[in-house]
Amino acid sequence: MIMSLMPRRALWLALLCVLLVRASAAGDPPATESGRPPACAEPLPDIFDRVSPAVVSLSATSINPYRLSERVSHVVGAGVLIDASGLILTNAHVAFGRQSITVTLDDGTRLPGTLVGADPIFDLAVVRIPKPPEGTLPTVALGDSDRIRVGEEVAAIGNPLGLDQTLTRGIVSGMNRILPETPFSLLEPLIQTDAPINPGNSGGPLVNRCGEVIGINTAVISDAQNIGFAVPSNLAKGAVAALIAQGRVIRPWVGFHGQLVEHDLQGLLKLPLVEGLLVEVIEPGSPAEKAGLEGGRLELEVDGRAFLLGGDIVTRMNGRAIDSSDALTEAMRALRVGATLEMRVFRSGSYRDVRYTLPERPLLPGDVPGERALAPVASGRLRRAPLR
Repeated sequence: MIMSLMPRRALWLALLCVLLVRASAAGDPPATESGRPPACAEPLPDIFDRVSPAVVSLSATSINPYRLSERVSHVVGAGVLIDASGLILTNAHVAFGRQSITVTLDDGTRLPGTLVGADPIFDLAVVRIPKPPEGTLPTVALGDSDRIRVGEEVAAIGNPLGLDQTLTRGIVSGMNRILPETPFSLLEPLIQTDAPINPGNSGGPLVNRCGEVIGINTAVISDAQNIGFAVPSNLAKGAVAALIAQGRVIRPWVGFHGQLVEHDLQGLLKLPLVEGLLVEVIEPGSPAEKAGLEGGRLELEVDGRAFLLGGDIVTRMNGRAIDSSDALTEAMRALRVGATLEMRVFRSGSYRDVRYTLPERPLLPGDVPGERALAPVASGRLRRAPLR
């Protein structure tokens, strides 16, 4: 009897080991030798079947009361349902400032949309639709965009050129892309992808091979082949919380922008410059203007880079030396509405101190959708444009 029981006991032990291994695999994915979780490899058709029901089509209408002709304009885009209560994440240039918004669900149901909040700077908006009387709305969660790497495969889902529920695939071509002509106080690191993105993809999700939304498609470079950009999901998470709670993203108004003066530029120009932030433009009505900061007056282009010289140079900000882009970024990120900004400023060969309280930044003319472009300009640099 003992000999006949041994194989059964061995068999039960083997089955127990298999169950333990499967239970372990069903939990958190084990880390690889590099400390990263193993890459997902979910088939794209399965990802599409799971994510596309939460992708919606938006059509919006706006009326310009200051024009006598061509007063009515229309825009189409996409969005993704992020909450079963009816919250949709999309682009601000699709939903902001519109007189009417219509949302079409995956099953063809058309519902009115109401703008909850929008931030034209990050090009994000939240739209609400009524909950259906029966059933629940499909949703998809925002993933962790900090974990994606260049070269990972991604897919864009949207309604390009009115073709509903279209999937295109590509890779992550670059990370933390800061578009030219973006003030340091409004830095927005974007995901670059070569997944084909066309008009109608605006506000649609960029998903990884795990089926997680890691970006919201926002813009392309016109006259280029497959160079598109998406707002990282981690940035969107913080913005969504603010848009739902306050209807807007609250940020301090510094009131000026410019470029860093580095040692190489000083040596090239042979001018009495110091390292710091060269103030080029003062925004009208801003606290910087009221405090007496001065912007540049002389335009100069060096190696394709344009400067406005003659303005103040900020060498220290709240006690921090502004001697690198990292130092400037950290100083800007530490600013809060209601706090005091103290600066050491170099002007005409001498130093002076400037301080003022930071109010909330208002919506400025350059923030309005349609006034930013991402297309080649004469100098070969780029300026941002939303993808409609």
